[in-house]
Amino acid sequence: MPRKMKAEPAPIGEKIRSIREDRGVTLEQLANDTGVSVATLQKIEAGEMVPPVGTLLSVSRSLEVESSQFLEKPTATKASRARAYKDRTGNYAYETLSPGAQHKHLKAFKVTIDPNREHEGVGYSHQGEEFVYVLAGSVDITVGEQVNHLEKGESLHFNSGVAHNLKNSSAKKAELLVVIYTP
Repeated sequence: MPRKMKAEPAPIGEKIRSIREDRGVTLEQLANDTGVSVATLQKIEAGEMVPPVGTLLSVSRSLEVESSQFLEKPTATKASRARAYKDRTGNYAYETLSPGAQHKHLKAFKVTIDPNREHEGVGYSHQGEEFVYVLAGSVDITVGEQVNHLEKGESLHFNSGVAHNLKNSSAKKAELLVVIYTP
């Protein structure tokens, strides 16, 4: 008797496109509401890039859905979900630590960046503030033109409206606690 295959959950981009289309929102409307270019949104929806946390929050706010909905993999365990997500993105993984916070201003994520990697694309920004605490490894966080090097146990709190980017320039995996406040 053939074994039934479990349906693989839709990638983030497919989920975004599905919700956007169900609500009758065009790419141009979403771009204007989030500040993310149509070209970038097209890449996200096509699965060519995974949105950084700030972009995911902006899109979820615009589409009025919980950001964790884009990350959910209901048939997987927490450990396998993190592994599968990381495999999909290549060098950057994040999981929500505050599910069900749709109408909350504060959201927390555990972020993992592979050795010698950075977020793909250019610096990003989103309304509010961001707090980053390094759990393991080290990272460089560029805020505007300022580069901040953080080691394990160090933190940075900054205005997330300023373009910023994360980079792991070490030979070890970096793990971060990232807390984002959005007004």
